[in-house]
Amino acid sequence: MRRAWLGLAVLAGAAVLAGLPLRSHAGPVEDGVAELQHDWEVIRYQAPAAEREKRFEALAAKAHKLSEANPGRAEPLVWEGIVVSSIAGEKGGLGALGLVKQAKALYESAIAINGDVLEGSAYNSLGVLYYKVPGWPVGFGDKAKAKELLQKALALNPKGIDPNFFYGEYLVETKQPEQALPYLERALQAPARPGRQLADAGRREEAKALIDKVKAR
Repeated sequence: MRRAWLGLAVLAGAAVLAGLPLRSHAGPVEDGVAELQHDWEVIRYQAPAAEREKRFEALAAKAHKLSEANPGRAEPLVWEGIVVSSIAGEKGGLGALGLVKQAKALYESAIAINGDVLEGSAYNSLGVLYYKVPGWPVGFGDKAKAKELLQKALALNPKGIDPNFFYGEYLVETKQPEQALPYLERALQAPARPGRQLADAGRREEAKALIDKVKAR
């Protein structure tokens, strides 16, 4: 049981870094989402580890307000899910189960409105939850469902750094390391995202580390 939940502890650095490009025609929702995105990256990559959980909790409240104020928009729901997933990742263990279920519901709500939003980020983030969270009877994890969702995200954003990284990671975790390498290499070669320097640098480091791990086997 303990071992199964260890994977949940990495959610703060995995499921939550969806590919969310800045928009050229910004409005109130886009501005709010961009602010959440920026705040998340600062917490994830620059805040001391001891502070991250509390700061993510405060950011989750901010994200929820944006979602409530824009009930017909999928983007705030995606980001609320991302922040809630981050809290789960910081918390870890069985205590995070309620949070990952909450994040799952937020991603599903976003998909019901517009699954293609933010280049399929809801599919990508939900897919990661499905392969990180333990399966029944502890959690809702399902490797087959994860593959379906991750492939949807890849179809929407085939050159993106996140969908390629996470599909590669999924293949490693499902004991298909050789098949994972092309996706991880593609993640390294993905186009830079405007305003996402912190996120891109962090994801490339994770891709490099996973490639090294696969090649060392």
